[in-house]
Amino acid sequence: MKYNFDEVVERIGTASYKWDGVKMIFGDSNVLPMWVADMDFKIAKPITDAILKRAEHEIYGYTTVPDSLIEAVIERLKRKYDWDVKPEWLVFTPGVVPALYTAVKAFATIGDSVLVQEPVYYPFFHAIRDNGAHIVSSDLKLVDDHYEIDFDDLERKFLPRQGLTPTPQRIRAMIMSNPHNPVGRVFTKEELERIGEIVLKHDAVMISDEIHCEIVYKGHKHIPFATISKEFRDNSITCMSASKTFNLAGLETSFVIIPSDKLRARFIEAKGRILSTPNAFGLVAMEAAFRCGDEWLSQLLEYLEENLNFLKDFVEKRIPKVKVIKPEGTYLAWLDFRELGMNEFELSEFLRKKALVGLDDGYIFGESGKGFARLNFATPRVILEEGLRRIEKAIKEIL
Repeated sequence: MKYNFDEVVERIGTASYKWDGVKMIFGDSNVLPMWVADMDFKIAKPITDAILKRAEHEIYGYTTVPDSLIEAVIERLKRKYDWDVKPEWLVFTPGVVPALYTAVKAFATIGDSVLVQEPVYYPFFHAIRDNGAHIVSSDLKLVDDHYEIDFDDLERKFLPRQGLTPTPQRIRAMIMSNPHNPVGRVFTKEELERIGEIVLKHDAVMISDEIHCEIVYKGHKHIPFATISKEFRDNSITCMSASKTFNLAGLETSFVIIPSDKLRARFIEAKGRILSTPNAFGLVAMEAAFRCGDEWLSQLLEYLEENLNFLKDFVEKRIPKVKVIKPEGTYLAWLDFRELGMNEFELSEFLRKKALVGLDDGYIFGESGKGFARLNFATPRVILEEGLRRIEKAIKEIL
């Protein structure tokens, strides 16, 4: 069937965090929300049908992960990435962020350090700090509107550091975002190999957040970190979900792939009895998405790429003071506002109160995010255009 991604679906009044939370988050109900990472599109019909069928049963008690879903996950990973995953490697969790909290708890004790690559998805910071660990960043380098890994810096960050009081313990784990949120990089095999060798060399565990893995644009390919070598496989945990790909974030269902018996036992011990199994509808939706969602997904990717090209063309021609860091994956655009000469708080105020557009402030992704903002372009083009027009008008009024 043909899906209409241009359709504007009214989300106000549906308890939407993105739309109903506008006044609470941005202080003005007139702000156009283009921030949090969910999409303004109806989901694939087979997913809706599966949820409705499950709802007809009319009993919603405690649930377990069905064998059919485990089979669907394994089949999809084999088909998409030629990755042979065993059923016992899978641990299901109610969302990737809870899984990240559990992973940090499992592999870093209080006082240890965990490495990230800023600017990066800000819940990484919370997962590390809330577990009593220290954040160490090897910042990505912006070179000609393209982010690159500074491998020399990455290696140095794993070495013992002098002059810090108190001196944090050594790095026990690295959390990698790939495809990277917010800068949109899809790391190449060569980059992943170099990262993995450094992590192995320094006896740290790789925690790979690959939640955006199926939103990848032409000319790029997602490679799961654990598929590169047996050594990487046995030294990593991989977090995935159908939530970003198929717009199911509110159903809070994800899975973690942990091939190593030792690492999996530590993760499950840290998970304990607090991190419960995802809800019944989330499990049903994931299975339907993986089995029957590809027709919708192929059309979505075409529409997102058209939106991205529209965004880049609009900004280049009409808002030249702003630069678009073109993503290789995700439906999130990293916008460079530094030519406006505003500090991070002035920029935030300007976008919210002058442009009336709600973006994610760049500085919340780390120090290197100052002067930037993240825009979600997974929305009907008429909404995307309205947001860009608002930014254009506000900037022209101050120049």
